[in-house]
Amino acid sequence: MFQAVVLGAVQGLAEFLPISSSGHLILVPWLLGWSDPGLTFDLALHVGTSVALLAYFWRDWLSLIRAALAGLTSAAARQDASWRLAWMLVLGSLPAGLVGVLFEETIERNVRQPVQIAVLLMAFGLALGAADRWSRKARSLDGVSWVDALVVGCAQAVALAPGVSRSGVTMTAGLLRGLDRPTAARFSFLLSAPITVAAAAYKLRVLVREPLSADQSLAFLVGAGVAALVGALAINLLLRYLQRQSTAVFVWYRLAAGTAVLGIAFAGR
Repeated sequence: MFQAVVLGAVQGLAEFLPISSSGHLILVPWLLGWSDPGLTFDLALHVGTSVALLAYFWRDWLSLIRAALAGLTSAAARQDASWRLAWMLVLGSLPAGLVGVLFEETIERNVRQPVQIAVLLMAFGLALGAADRWSRKARSLDGVSWVDALVVGCAQAVALAPGVSRSGVTMTAGLLRGLDRPTAARFSFLLSAPITVAAAAYKLRVLVREPLSADQSLAFLVGAGVAALVGALAINLLLRYLQRQSTAVFVWYRLAAGTAVLGIAFAGR
């Protein structure tokens, strides 16, 4: 149960802060000597972050769904910014969905070593810092274009590798496209929802094959609940933080964490 709380909190924070949830969910058990929690608990964490995304942005989702449906029968509705945004999110989700279906298992098998994760944490942390420092940061959510959606969507596909960070790499792409910091983060979160929810739904097949015991059910609920609560707080924290501050604190954290992991890994050899 303690592990469920810790890993749920790690997932909730690292899924939405640009520091890589998949990387931390490998590194934290590795550092603490815990065994792999397995696919069932992985599902619980995905359910939790899906709930956080859907609950935090529920007004946005309601508006986007209404606009998308109205635009199917009304030319006037297709002039609404929400209609454009809804279909840009669909377009931006396609690259990661395609790469996930074709290569997720290959990536999971081959990019899970602490040293690999440490290198990716540092490399993509530097990329985020460079994008934040030198981009124009001039456009808001209303100015997001179809090209922006496709570029950020392609960046999201890279995040299947642990250590990259879905929010980090999509924010990097958004900043490079000239979006301001809060817009890059908000678009990143909205774009991540279809993939996150789809991943949780896909992993539900685990429960069909392997029904949960009472202890597993309790750990599942605790992990999902903690991930949802901490995830919603992390979303709110980051959106507020980026209104006034740069991403430098996350860049420095990634560099420090990557350096520490490399040091521990090589010291143990």
